[in-house]
Amino acid sequence: MTSGFAKILIVDDEKDFCDILFRVLKRAGFTSLVAHDAEMALDMIRLGLPDVVLLDVKMPGMDGMEALRKAKQMSPELPIIMVTAYSGVHGAVEAIKDGAFDYLSKPLDNQVLIEKIRRALATRSLVSKKKAPLLKKKDLSLVQLKDMMGPSQEVTRIISDLRLVSASDFSVVIQGETGTGKELIAQAVHQASLRSEAALIPVDCGAIPETLFESELFGYEKGAFTGAVSSRPGKFEMAQGGTLFLDEVANMPVSCQTKLLRAIQEKSFFRVGGREPVEVDVRLIVATNKDLNLEVAAGQFSRDLFYRLSEFTIFIPPIRERKEDIMHMAERFIHATNVELNKNVLGFSAECVSAIATYKWPGNVRQLRAAIRRAVLQATDYIHPRHLSIHDSEQPRDEPVQKKDETGEWEGLSLREIVHKSIADVESKVILKALRKTGGNKAKAARLLQIDYKTMHSKIKQYSIRLYSEDDDGEES
Repeated sequence: MTSGFAKILIVDDEKDFCDILFRVLKRAGFTSLVAHDAEMALDMIRLGLPDVVLLDVKMPGMDGMEALRKAKQMSPELPIIMVTAYSGVHGAVEAIKDGAFDYLSKPLDNQVLIEKIRRALATRSLVSKKKAPLLKKKDLSLVQLKDMMGPSQEVTRIISDLRLVSASDFSVVIQGETGTGKELIAQAVHQASLRSEAALIPVDCGAIPETLFESELFGYEKGAFTGAVSSRPGKFEMAQGGTLFLDEVANMPVSCQTKLLRAIQEKSFFRVGGREPVEVDVRLIVATNKDLNLEVAAGQFSRDLFYRLSEFTIFIPPIRERKEDIMHMAERFIHATNVELNKNVLGFSAECVSAIATYKWPGNVRQLRAAIRRAVLQATDYIHPRHLSIHDSEQPRDEPVQKKDETGEWEGLSLREIVHKSIADVESKVILKALRKTGGNKAKAARLLQIDYKTMHSKIKQYSIRLYSEDDDGEES
C-alpha cells in the first residue's frame, strides 16, 4: 500500500494536537481522518475507513483502552498505536497485551511516529498477503467488484449469487434503481464466466428508436432499405460466443420482443432483408430499473420472454439500504479524483461523514460519485457538508404518497374490517419488498421476515403476489 492511499485515523479530544498531527502526516504523504471521541472513531473503524489508528489513551467518555479492546474485536488486523501524555511501562504493557501495535508518549518525535506508522502498514500488508488465498482468474473480477461496491452483507450476497450463476449459461435479470451499478454487475458476470475470452456487447434499449431497433439488434443485408449500401452485422451477431447485455430491457419495443424470444430459443435469426438464418451462441444478461412483473401485467412486456430471461435474478439494493458501502465508495472516489486533479484532499470532516451516511442518495452510486468529485474540486484539506451540494428536498420518500380519499374507501366497513384491510395492505407490501430484496427467493424472504416458509407461501397465495413463473417455488437448493 502506498502512503498516499493509506488512511491514518487520529483519535484525540485535543483539537490543536490533531491539527499538528494532521500537518505532520500530510507532509509524510498520508491521508488523515480525525475523530475527537472514541464513539466516532469506532464508527469509522466499523465502516473500514482507516488503515492505521493513532489512539489517545485519556479521553472524556470512553477512554482509549476501552476503545482499543472494542476496535480489536471489530478489526483484529487493524494496527492501533496508543498515544498518551502519561508515559509508563505498566500502561505500555497493558496496551500491548490488549492488542495495540505500539505505544508512544507525548510529545511525539515526528520521525519515530512516521517510522512506526510505516512499520504498522508493512505488517498489515504482510498479514493480508499470507491470509489471502491464491485467486483463480475467474474469481478475480468478483474480488474486484466487492472492492468497488463495498463490504456490506448485501454486496456479499450479490457476490455469492454471481459466483453461483457465472459458471452456468443461465440468462440473468439484474434489477435495481437507476445508478446502482447494474452494468458493473453484468460485466462481472461475463468476466467470471466461461465466455470471458469473447466479447460482452452492450445494448441500451432506451436509446434506440423503435424503427431502428430490429436492424440494430439483428443487422441488415445490403439493399434491405434505402441507405443500406452494404451488409452490416447486428449486436446479436457481434456477441457470438460471448454475452449480449440488454440494458433497460423494459424499454424494448413490444414488436421486437417476439423476435428476440425466437432468436434465443432457436439460436438463430434473420438479418433485416436476409434470406439465410444466422446461427449464434450467445448468453443473455438484461438489466432493468422497473418491475418486469408489473410490465408483464400491464401488457408492456412479453410474458414468455420474461420467463425465458429470468432464469436467475440478481437484485441490487439502493445504496441508502447499504450504509456500510456508502463511505467505502466515497473514500474510493476521493482517491480517484485526487489522482485525476493532482490534489491531496485528505478526507471528510465528522459532520460530513454524518451527512453522507444519513442522506438518501436518490441517484445512488452515480450521484454519490458526482457529489464527491465536485467536493474534491472545491475542498483544500477536509471535505465539509457545504462542498457536497446535497439537499433534504431531494430525499426520496420510503413509500410513494398515495393521494386518495381513504374515508371513501372505508365507506360501509366496520372498524374491525377497516383494521383488517389496513393490516393486509401493509403485510402484502412488506412481503413484496422482502421478495424483491431477496431476488424472489421465498425461503430467504421468510428468514428475513422471521416467519416459516409455509406461512410465506400461504401469504403469497393469499395476496396473489407474483414475481416469477408459477413453477418457481423460490426454495434454495
